[in-house]
Amino acid sequence: MSDLKIYTKESLIEKFHEIAAMEWIPNARNGNAGGIGNTLEDLLGIEENNLPIPNAAEWELKTQRLNTASLVTLFHMEPSPRALKFVPQILLPEYGWGHQEAGKKYSAAEMSFRQTIHGMSRSDRGFMVQIDRKEQKVMISFDSSAVDPRHEEWKQSVQKKVGLSELNPQPYWGFDDLAHKAATKLHNCFFVQAEVKKDKENGLEFYKYTSVTMLKGFNFEGFLHGLETAKILVDFDSRTGHNHGTKFRMRQNYFPKLYAESKVII
Repeated sequence: MSDLKIYTKESLIEKFHEIAAMEWIPNARNGNAGGIGNTLEDLLGIEENNLPIPNAAEWELKTQRLNTASLVTLFHMEPSPRALKFVPQILLPEYGWGHQEAGKKYSAAEMSFRQTIHGMSRSDRGFMVQIDRKEQKVMISFDSSAVDPRHEEWKQSVQKKVGLSELNPQPYWGFDDLAHKAATKLHNCFFVQAEVKKDKENGLEFYKYTSVTMLKGFNFEGFLHGLETAKILVDFDSRTGHNHGTKFRMRQNYFPKLYAESKVII
């Protein structure tokens, strides 16, 4: 587009300072959940978060609300061995349980396997992430002794179907594959956070952009540390009728740790 803004990193930083000095700014796309990013794109005169900085590696714009507890999805990636289609073919039929909408929205036989797990502790159904640096794998582990007593009936059903031993084989992601996938999604970026207030009468949101950090160079060790400390989570979401995909999701305050270089601009 002829009217698309072109920035150097220096002129972009200068523009961020101008925006941070502004008063509360109304959401440019009222009703849009991505209002913080959309409004900032309009202020910068750019499209779809790709920052037009010539003669530089690819840069993106990432935005979030300050003080939010919501998780952000980093990417989707199914575990290996992929030929087994591990989630829909093994975890769901052998370790799944009755879907809460079974017999209502879905058939009475509808099963569910929904788990959000990490490497710090086991879920109430005994699953967790394990990182094997020697084998260069991020693995999913099951320990029946960690199953909460309220899931005893489910535990007995697992015992009848496959027994209560460790998963065999264990689903996993190789370090190289995982690092490549993450790096394709986590480009160098300007990470912008905004305070949010809402007009109670008309529901309109207003933003004040108060924090800008320049992040550069994906840091895989930071990614692994996030899995180990429950800052990054593996989210399974499969049911009999549809596998919604396995996601890697992150607590939003951890984002700068995913980069080798972090420079606070504002």
